[in-house]
Amino acid sequence: MDAAQIGAALDEVFDHALVFHGFTDYLRDYDVFVHVTSDPVTGIPPEHLRYRFKHCVHAAVTTTVAPQTWRGSLDDAFVDGWEDRDDLDGYVWGVRWQVLYPGAKLVADSAAAATWSERLGMPMHEVVVEANGHHITLVFADLVVDRVEPGHVPFAVT
Repeated sequence: MDAAQIGAALDEVFDHALVFHGFTDYLRDYDVFVHVTSDPVTGIPPEHLRYRFKHCVHAAVTTTVAPQTWRGSLDDAFVDGWEDRDDLDGYVWGVRWQVLYPGAKLVADSAAAATWSERLGMPMHEVVVEANGHHITLVFADLVVDRVEPGHVPFAVT
């Protein structure tokens, strides 16, 4: 995909649910899994999409959760058993998704992408993915978007 196509693909998942992200099991590409829904009146069924950032040479993930919220969300009740609690006041990790807001954007005139383009002899791009739990920065060569079927497992112990 060229930069315009990547930008358009990223716009498609604005304000949807980021459900998983990480390097593939072969460690070259970086996957971001998104659950996409529409207004039920449209009749469009929800789906899971995998955004595969190919030839990812840089991946940085930091929290977007404020320190005081982190401090109040350390108990394992925020991971498991939160459904049965009405006294929790913090970030509930156990919902197992985060809102893609303000979303994912291609970085225009990225110095990091330009450096890696020169090093590898191929066009590279930088993207910033911002959600209410994580801030992800990736430098990569290409993007492939696939629909993921129920039962997909990004990693399995063999």
